[in-house]
Amino acid sequence: MQENSVVYLDQVSKVYGSGASPVYAVKNVTLEVQPGEFFSLLGSSGSGKTTTLRLIAGFEMPDAGQVRIAGEVVTTQPPHQRDVHTVFQNYALFPHLTVSQNIAYPLAIAKVSKVEIAARIQESLRMFQIEQLGDRRPSQLSGGQQQRVALARALINRPKVLLLDEPLSALDAKIREEVRQELRDLQRQTNLTFIYVTHDQEEALSLSDRIAVMHNGQIEQIGTPQDIYQAPTSLFVAQFIGKANFLSGSVARVLSEFIQIDIDGNLIQAQVPGFQVVAGDRVTVMIRPEHMQINPCATPDNQIVGKLNAMTYMGQLFESSLETPLGNLRVIQLGQPIADSTSRYPAVTLGWQTKDCILLPA
Repeated sequence: MQENSVVYLDQVSKVYGSGASPVYAVKNVTLEVQPGEFFSLLGSSGSGKTTTLRLIAGFEMPDAGQVRIAGEVVTTQPPHQRDVHTVFQNYALFPHLTVSQNIAYPLAIAKVSKVEIAARIQESLRMFQIEQLGDRRPSQLSGGQQQRVALARALINRPKVLLLDEPLSALDAKIREEVRQELRDLQRQTNLTFIYVTHDQEEALSLSDRIAVMHNGQIEQIGTPQDIYQAPTSLFVAQFIGKANFLSGSVARVLSEFIQIDIDGNLIQAQVPGFQVVAGDRVTVMIRPEHMQINPCATPDNQIVGKLNAMTYMGQLFESSLETPLGNLRVIQLGQPIADSTSRYPAVTLGWQTKDCILLPA
């Protein structure tokens, strides 16, 4: 554990049920979050991300391991004794209180003076650009406005850590994108530590300084968004994050600068992986579709002839499907389509570089 960690989980587990087949909601999770970091827990339903958040908040107690906040062991402390605040998926605003009263609630509980409460409410309303909403009740607010009020209330007493449990999932796509940017801007302005739970990989990639990808109650990988996307360490992470082509093959030759892979008799070059391989090992090759080019201008490290089957218009992008000796591959390119009709250009050359060909354990 680093001394300046604001949150540290050490081999934390949470078990439900008993007997011969206990169910691990979280199993042997170790992670640390630094002050001022936007840290996301990313995973599908049942992956353990929300349980991990609840263990940090104190709404769940671990069956094993230790929880520290700002260096203090809080493993058995109830939520109100921890210097954290949680924003829930449904915002949990008090329907009978006005916006100003909702925001002021944590300060009133802490017995802050009325003069200071009034000043901090006005500051908070300005920060979240909801000055005109102070006298309204939650039922009179849009989803995006309710989100801002919930965040204002959570931050009014400046906790060491703000925990957010899928706070944008109830918003429509346009509002969600706007609030997402506001959330990131707010975190940078305040320099507070955010721990954010989401199943949405786009949210995690766009918001986070670092991401923990969770699966079956365990952490598959922790890294920056770039690390998670460009250098996944497991097949699960590679399949979960973004689109990709996956090819199964065996190691033909191991060289110092690249690995040669045999895929159904076709040799391709891949970058040297972070794990040891020898000739004959079965591996999975991942190639992101945006890293492949149809009829490339320069000669790439890897190229193969394929048949263009279909193209899909995606606004600024075109997604193409190709039939190749390696199997069906898809390519995403910016700009104009390769052809107006696939029947006019049945055969094309497909190319990509060694560095974009990632090896994963089979």
